[in-house]
Amino acid sequence: MYKETVLPRVLEQVVNCKDDLAQYYLMDCIIQVFPDEYHLQTLETLLGACPQLQPTVDVKTVLSRLMDRLSNYAASSADVLPEFLQVEAFSKLSNAIGKVIEAQLDMPAVGAITLYVSLLTFTLRVHPDRLDHVDQVLGACVKKLSNIPKLEDSRAMKQVVALLSAPLEKYNDILTALTLSNYPRVMDHLDIGTNKLMAMVIIQSIMKNNSCISTADKVEVLFELIKGLIKDIDGADVDELDEEDFKEEQNSVARLIHMLYNDEPEEMLKIICIVRKHTMVGGPKRLPFTVSSLVFSALRLLRQLQGQEGDIVGEEASMTPNKIFQLLTQAANGCDIEHVAYEFFTQAFLLYEEEIADSKAQVTAIHLIIGTLQRMNVFGVENRDTLTHKATGYSARLLKKADQCRAVYACSHLFWVDDQDGIKDGERVLLCLKRALRIANAAQQMANVARGSGGPVSLFVEILNKYIYFFEKGNKQITSSAIQGLIELINTEMQSDSTNPDSVADAFLASTLRYIQFQKQKGGVMGEKFESIKL
Repeated sequence: MYKETVLPRVLEQVVNCKDDLAQYYLMDCIIQVFPDEYHLQTLETLLGACPQLQPTVDVKTVLSRLMDRLSNYAASSADVLPEFLQVEAFSKLSNAIGKVIEAQLDMPAVGAITLYVSLLTFTLRVHPDRLDHVDQVLGACVKKLSNIPKLEDSRAMKQVVALLSAPLEKYNDILTALTLSNYPRVMDHLDIGTNKLMAMVIIQSIMKNNSCISTADKVEVLFELIKGLIKDIDGADVDELDEEDFKEEQNSVARLIHMLYNDEPEEMLKIICIVRKHTMVGGPKRLPFTVSSLVFSALRLLRQLQGQEGDIVGEEASMTPNKIFQLLTQAANGCDIEHVAYEFFTQAFLLYEEEIADSKAQVTAIHLIIGTLQRMNVFGVENRDTLTHKATGYSARLLKKADQCRAVYACSHLFWVDDQDGIKDGERVLLCLKRALRIANAAQQMANVARGSGGPVSLFVEILNKYIYFFEKGNKQITSSAIQGLIELINTEMQSDSTNPDSVADAFLASTLRYIQFQKQKGGVMGEKFESIKL
């Protein structure tokens, strides 16, 4: 009775009344009053009336409410889903929306996109396995957006974000969204700020669900989706970026890189190449955040290669550690590729010379170089001597005497590596420490000239600690008499500057002397070594 008599006559009255308020109210009444199964079995008749309504009727709200009601009906029980398939509900709703949008040429963008959001919500509840339906809705939205020169309506922008977020929320898996060809095309219509916001939503979804992206083609699609975060988009005002927001975005990208992994080395190398291609266009502000993650991904691949059986390092192999290091320009120590590792240090020194002008940054950089070089065991005698000579040379040319002193005594560790096969050149260690002493002396004299009194003696105490360290390690060039003489020198300096006591240096020296006393009392071989030092 409803299908053949009631609904046709009611709709006839609705269409013929020509009053837009009445039409909207009556259509809403029909949708809200009659049962869900009635709407499902009479869907074609009900939808057929929508394009016949007055152009000023808010048809989008009518259709959205209908789809929301049907979506809730589908979610209520799995038993009703065959009914939706039987009546081809998605196809009928999709066609009806298309006709309404075509008929109402002046419908604002937000109205059309709201309809697509409702249709997408409907299909995700009724046909979650039909990704072609999801992509079809996204494609229809792209077609509508392509007719709009620039999407500036904030309400429409929110609806686009809702459209893009729906598949992520439904599937809890970015991999599903990456298979949708129209997904990135919809994102292209977002403004710069909203595009970045959506990119962050995608990354957060990956982190929340611990999703691992394991194929190169999906990584390519993913980085196209988040391109707003990894490079400057035309029209973006870089100067207006909030510093905290920028750091959060880039740290998110860095974390994302660790979620890209494949057990197959060939595929993993492709992934690394794609990540490198996208991140390297990020500019100097972004690279410090993202490059380190890229490097660690490559180093993980290298460990994987080393752990495999068989000859995998031959130059004829399809993938070698050499190729990976050429890609990254990063440390080659782990795979015993000396010429590549040497080239990396050469590049590091070149960057130090040409790019780092700030004195504080120079101090940080030279200590990083020294620390890295100290742990390298890949170099032959000639290459290691060249690099250590450069490191000590740059250390002695830092701007401040105190920085020079600390960098030079740090270089002493380049000549004494406490490993089984490590270098142990006691004479050159002593030369470094003596050079550091001369610099500390010069700093003391300069302070005396400038202030009429001696400078802080903390540098001498720091050098004393280095002497003690190498004395313990068995460096025969470092004698107890040398340590004794340095202690006396420090005491003399402190007494000569009694008017300006340095509490920090005093505490440091007292702690050092207590350590020597402790070693003397410990007995054994170490106790005998320290016994000759008189306090």
